[in-house]
Amino acid sequence: MRGMLLIVSTTLVFATGTAAQEGPDKKQGSPQEQRSPEQKTIEEAIADATLRVSELVNVVASQSALETLPGSAYLLHGEELQRQKQGFDDVHRMLRQVPGVVIQEEDGYGLRPNIGMRGSGSERSSTITLMEDGVLIAPAPYAAPSAYYFPVTGRMTAIEIRKGSSQIKFGPRTNGGVLNFLSTPVPTHLGLNADFAFGEDHTLKGHVNVGDSHKNVGWMFETYQLRTNGFKELDGGDRTGFYVQDYLGKIRFNTSPQSSTFQSLELKIGAGKEDSDETYLGLTGEDFAANPVRRYAASQRDNITWDHQQYQVQHFLTLQSGFDLTTTVYRNNFARNWYKLQSVLGTELGSIFDDPDQNARELDIARGATSAPDALKVRANNREYYSQGVQSVAGFSLETGDVGHDIEVGFRYHGDQEDRFQHEDGFQMAEGRMNLTSSGAPGSQTNRVSDASAFAIFAQDKIELSRVSILPGFRYESIDLTRTDYSTTDPNRTEPTDIRETPVSAFIPGVGITYSARPGMNLFGGVHKGFSPPGPGAGQFTKPEESINYELGLRGRKSSLGADVVFFYNDYSNLLGADTLSSGGSGEGDLFNGGAARATGLEVFFSYKIAEGSSGRLRLPLQVSYTLTDAEFLTSFRSEFEEWGEVEKGDKLPYLPRHQLYASVAVEDARWLAGFNAHYNSRMRTTAGQGTILAAEGTDSFFVVNLFGEVDLGKNIRAFANLQNLTDASYIVARRPAGARPGLPRTLMMGVKLRVR
Repeated sequence: MRGMLLIVSTTLVFATGTAAQEGPDKKQGSPQEQRSPEQKTIEEAIADATLRVSELVNVVASQSALETLPGSAYLLHGEELQRQKQGFDDVHRMLRQVPGVVIQEEDGYGLRPNIGMRGSGSERSSTITLMEDGVLIAPAPYAAPSAYYFPVTGRMTAIEIRKGSSQIKFGPRTNGGVLNFLSTPVPTHLGLNADFAFGEDHTLKGHVNVGDSHKNVGWMFETYQLRTNGFKELDGGDRTGFYVQDYLGKIRFNTSPQSSTFQSLELKIGAGKEDSDETYLGLTGEDFAANPVRRYAASQRDNITWDHQQYQVQHFLTLQSGFDLTTTVYRNNFARNWYKLQSVLGTELGSIFDDPDQNARELDIARGATSAPDALKVRANNREYYSQGVQSVAGFSLETGDVGHDIEVGFRYHGDQEDRFQHEDGFQMAEGRMNLTSSGAPGSQTNRVSDASAFAIFAQDKIELSRVSILPGFRYESIDLTRTDYSTTDPNRTEPTDIRETPVSAFIPGVGITYSARPGMNLFGGVHKGFSPPGPGAGQFTKPEESINYELGLRGRKSSLGADVVFFYNDYSNLLGADTLSSGGSGEGDLFNGGAARATGLEVFFSYKIAEGSSGRLRLPLQVSYTLTDAEFLTSFRSEFEEWGEVEKGDKLPYLPRHQLYASVAVEDARWLAGFNAHYNSRMRTTAGQGTILAAEGTDSFFVVNLFGEVDLGKNIRAFANLQNLTDASYIVARRPAGARPGLPRTLMMGVKLRVR
């Protein structure tokens, strides 16, 4: 079936995914130079307010703002992002075009993304600051950053990535960078957008949003739905897919554009859920070679369900003097239960695959051999989270002689919590089917609560000289962490058995400089402190992760040509590792210090829109990005963290490819487009080490080609097709949490998109 569909699909293809090449222009000049209130239309007033909120709250804001940032930044949006979303909306695939971003796939769909930046580590995206619309979006970003909710990327209109200079304004994790997703805004006019697609493995996808604005009110409603039976083949024939539902609504009230003080108040409410038959159980190397999409019988009960709600109220105020103030109050609730195989015959899954020969009996049972009762333990990883807070950012401009100042000051008060209430059930394998033989009492495996409260402030001043822009600033974080343990025989939590309190504070300074060498060409550099707090489970002697990050780059734009070249050096005085199930550990969440390390690298981005602006109708956009990364430990130590273990000075960090390459080429005109993109990853170590990477201690290098395209069918409607992994390459993307895991095989998606204005 896959081969037959390939013949149909290879004629319709495209992808550029241009990073930081297009975008709405930032407003020019000071607020006094804009049109006066009595001259503005409601559309202009809302556009100005939206842009200013974006400048204060978001990461990049606009293309013109990006050009003068004293650090590496990228903006993925518009048609480029839409074309990346023609297939499965896998954020890993979207971000491969951005140099400096490290990806470690796990399930082939990007359901639980692993994203890092500049050697910061990628496990569960816990080492970067993750936001939606400028608000922390991880379920408990301080108490439990290695969590399992990620924004539904398919409904986003833009993705902002900022490294280097991100440390001042965005936290709490500032060693690598920040990733911010921009949700669908309230439109200025009545509009309807609808995308519908279908594909292999009984895949169906729908995304619809509708909205409008009037003089003093605007609204938008959106839904995103995706389901598939999955591409993996479970022993016994059960499904391995998932179902995602997501809903979002916004309503905005605003004063008249003729008001001397313009204000807007926007309410955002969202809800989502997932039901996924996913597993942590991988394959041995031998079984992967025989059938990379196989799933063992022992994973047949594995399933994760989650529910997420978000509430946000944002107030914006701007005065004619140029003073702006944006204040946001937010609350996120997240509950999930990942019911998955934990052990076989008392042996943890990660340990089974560390020595398959020694654990041959355990593997036989995992493959479906008959066992004794309770031989398989399935853990109900039942957890609830909340994250809430208030944040405010003020901005204003002033001039002192010939020197301009653009000053921003902000604060955030934040609180979050993770509540673990877990148990384990026992199963017997009989003729390939798992039968329940014992039920664990709720809370009998883990019964604890982790809390965090944090107060953060930042201040920065963009000093504008003739051809030089200097951006000094600082961030201060004051964090109180508490972990409260209860007995596993005390489900009512009548009396704690242990309480750990950990206060943490950090002063995080930095400075960035941009020099305009000529119009369209800027040199930039910066020195910033990196910081990542320990969690509530940290021991008495566990230290925060700290680093000094250096960056030097060149950014050039001329007509349809663009290029970035950036060198970075991150000097870590102390790394942190977390004992999580997704890293192959026991899942207790304990933190481990990793001593000194350094990460160096080169990031290159190049784009050229051939024939852009010429008299001919055809355009040929071209894009190439490349990342070279080298990271190693500078000290020797022993760690219980699965990926580190016995570390010798000079060992390379795991799950960090040395080479990453992305390229795309397309042909397009007003009615159709066709092209391809491709990405290459060199092998990654799965454990710290030196020298040649052993077969059982590394992933595969891989080269994947994707084809896609669009064609007009009539007014307001276009058809599209997307073919991922053209050559149907089979490759190991990870050996964590337990065994070898494949990338997405060749998969076709086709559909239509409707745009009505």
